[in-house]
Amino acid sequence: MAKRNEFVDYLLELLAPWGRVSSRAMFGGHGIYRDGIIFGLVIDDAFYLKVDDVNRADFEAHGLGPFMYRSPRRDEAVSLGYYLCPEEALESPALMREWANGAFAVALRAAAKKTVKMAPKKMPAASSVATLRKK
Repeated sequence: MAKRNEFVDYLLELLAPWGRVSSRAMFGGHGIYRDGIIFGLVIDDAFYLKVDDVNRADFEAHGLGPFMYRSPRRDEAVSLGYYLCPEEALESPALMREWANGAFAVALRAAAKKTVKMAPKKMPAASSVATLRKK
């Protein structure tokens, strides 16, 4: 059974009016999900939100940086595309909703890209199938 985390419980309560939000323990931290789509991470009681080229500048303008870890295989720092959530958002449901909306939009864009990459190849036209069967 996953260990309870008071900070994660607090985040879930803070985000509850925004939608169906849940958490799952993962890699020594927690993933934060809305409707089953991950948009945030909690590592060492710090909340990180998903970023891409659309919202990264908002985080950087607040002096917030990415979550980084050292890869043991490559012995280099790796960023996962999650930036630290602003402290003031942790105190305001309305402000948190704004930041979470941006991170969730990133997660939806990423999911759409994965879906396009995984789409099945086009089936041959009916006439091509009939020709193949005759051979």
